[in-house]
Amino acid sequence: MILIGLALVFLSVGALVASVLTKLFFGIGLLEMGDAAQNPQNYPNSWGAIMLSQGVTLVFGLAGAALALVWLTGRSWREYLMPRRSVSAVWFVAAAAIVILALPLMAYLIEWNSQAHVPKFLEGSWLTRFGTWALAKEEELKKTTAFMTRFSSPGRFGVAVLVIAAGAAIGEELFFRGVLQRNLVEWFRSRHVGVFVAAAIFSAIHMQFLGFVPRFVLGLILGYLYEWSGNILVPMTAHFTQNAFQLLLVYVQQQQWTASAFDPDSTDSIPWYLVLLSVLFVGAILYFLHQRSQQGPAEMHTLSAGGVAVASPETAPAETRTLGSKGIEADRK
Repeated sequence: MILIGLALVFLSVGALVASVLTKLFFGIGLLEMGDAAQNPQNYPNSWGAIMLSQGVTLVFGLAGAALALVWLTGRSWREYLMPRRSVSAVWFVAAAAIVILALPLMAYLIEWNSQAHVPKFLEGSWLTRFGTWALAKEEELKKTTAFMTRFSSPGRFGVAVLVIAAGAAIGEELFFRGVLQRNLVEWFRSRHVGVFVAAAIFSAIHMQFLGFVPRFVLGLILGYLYEWSGNILVPMTAHFTQNAFQLLLVYVQQQQWTASAFDPDSTDSIPWYLVLLSVLFVGAILYFLHQRSQQGPAEMHTLSAGGVAVASPETAPAETRTLGSKGIEADRK
């Protein structure tokens, strides 16, 4: 609940900061930003304003809330986010390869999810009203995404990679994997439950419900990459690669370097054999990484009165921190 409250506060402050910057650089203030997002053709500088607003809100809102929670629990950012184990370059290469090889599978899931509908016996219920709202929201977000990925110059493409790929990878992974998932795993006392719940929240918060399932699956992949590697940079690498690679495909198509068009949200059918190969390759790499994570105990970093100590999970007692009326208290189990 504290994390949710912090996210609301930081997102609000981030939106305010973004509105000041967009007014200063693009002449579009807080009152005009909503109309600029829905009707960008009416504002010559709307693309830059939307990108600036998105980047500031993403990094300041999500990453800021995550780091603020760490600070409130009395821990240093370095100690809290310190890798639990040292990982080789293999992890980063494999993480990037997974999300690229998963594209046919994701395309199939997008096609399947887009055909979701409310069962007839539930028609007229709140689910129907929710479905109508979700469809309208989906169309609105599709228009915004199409506008943001309209690259008229290499500079625009570079800005998009910085905001949509790098900004999202840093802000969302710090928030959803580095803090939210970590606390859910401790709360449920189950690695799998924590990963699944965090992935569901990660997918739902994007407000694209016809793409809930593929984004949920992506959240699971990112979640297990973090759990197995113990290094937040690994899911950040995968997240960045996934977004940057799709942006690159869009940019290549727009430059007419290839005759085939690419739509990251396309619902066109994917050949079954490509989907099967995608599942096999992704499954094989995930199995390889899981086996690699079992090779030797992970180094655990705990914060004690003497500073940061390193101990193996078999010998180090677990220490949790709670926020009570007397401040931060450390309890050992």
